[in-house]
Amino acid sequence: MDYITWRSFYTVLVFVLFIGIVFWAYSKGRKKHFDEAAKSIFEEDELKRTKQDDNTKQESKNNE
Repeated sequence: MDYITWRSFYTVLVFVLFIGIVFWAYSKGRKKHFDEAAKSIFEEDELKRTKQDDNTKQESKNNE
């Protein structure tokens, strides 16, 4: 086989892999996982805010 044939096979392979990844990413089974991952950053911010509020309350109690 010559170089052009191998390159054609490679192009088709990469295209099929790309389509497979797209179907995997947009499948209904992955939606729940991706939604949880998207919301996790807000949960982390809320936890940080709660810890900061607790630290502020403890500092104010210590100062009294």
